[in-house]
Amino acid sequence: MAGVTLKTVAKAVGVSPSTVSNAYNKPDQLSTTLRERIMAAAQELGYAGPDASARALRSGKAGAIGVLFTDKLAYAFSDPYAVGFLAGLAEVAEEFATSLLLMPLSSTDIAGGSNAVQQAAIDGAAIFCVPGGHPALEILANRGIPAVSTDRGDHPALSWVAIDEVEAAAQLGEHLARLGHRDVVVLVDNAQAAGGRPVELTPDEVGYTDCELRIRGLQKAMPDARLRIVSGGHNAFASGQRGAEYALDSQDRPTAIVGLSDVQALGALEAMKVRGLTPGRDLTLAGFDDIPAAETAGLTTVRQPIKDKGRAVGRILLDPAVTERQLLMPTRLIVRSSSGPAPKR
Repeated sequence: MAGVTLKTVAKAVGVSPSTVSNAYNKPDQLSTTLRERIMAAAQELGYAGPDASARALRSGKAGAIGVLFTDKLAYAFSDPYAVGFLAGLAEVAEEFATSLLLMPLSSTDIAGGSNAVQQAAIDGAAIFCVPGGHPALEILANRGIPAVSTDRGDHPALSWVAIDEVEAAAQLGEHLARLGHRDVVVLVDNAQAAGGRPVELTPDEVGYTDCELRIRGLQKAMPDARLRIVSGGHNAFASGQRGAEYALDSQDRPTAIVGLSDVQALGALEAMKVRGLTPGRDLTLAGFDDIPAAETAGLTTVRQPIKDKGRAVGRILLDPAVTERQLLMPTRLIVRSSSGPAPKR
């Protein structure tokens, strides 16, 4: 019915407009009987409820936080690390009756992603795996939208929940060095190999802060080792497999492969199986994150508190009782059967 408003429903039921508003926004303040009367009258009159846009304008709140990441939307539902992080973030968001808006920032359409951030109706942003210097980060700052990153920042005004990437990777590097490894291939996430052909990179070409810091940690712990950085594409099982195939089929095969995510390391494990290589005996394999599949595969890895990271980001964004804006999370080296002494040549 055209022209039906909240006041129309209030007049039909014989209550104030604020009572009708409470039926939608604060139902606990009304008796069940009264709320049911109001909803029945609204349905009969064809009233769909308060306009969400108008309510957001009045309150100054959108009721949503954006999750920014530079990958395809499907990544948020398929990558185990992303799934764990979002599960923790969602727990806190649900507690505060807040929605999550997933905002993939394309690596090929920078302007489109930036425009989406400019127009997004969000109260805060979780910065998840976004390279430093991306225009979207400046847009958030200019709009005055609070943001919490999963990358550790140096500026005291920045909010972040992170791990000490350098020291975490150094733990793994020390383990490999003790086992005698001096020739290591590091598998990284990088857009340059998105077409499917693996590429070798310099540390400056890696592009993601967490990967750069992890490489620095390996270099710190293994100063005498040769580290070759290889990418088979974006962070995925298939790219890890492609990168490992490239390394294993080269004339100069490494004694160890380190995936800077467990997903890539598990892809490398598949490449080893195809070639009849046993992890920990013929070649050492290690990962990073300690996702559930890592334990099943016997993968040596660095454990980080994935779900707790998401929860902490959510608390900083939504919980007014939380005053700490920078949180360093613990890590732990988990040694399993996939690592062993460097084979003699």
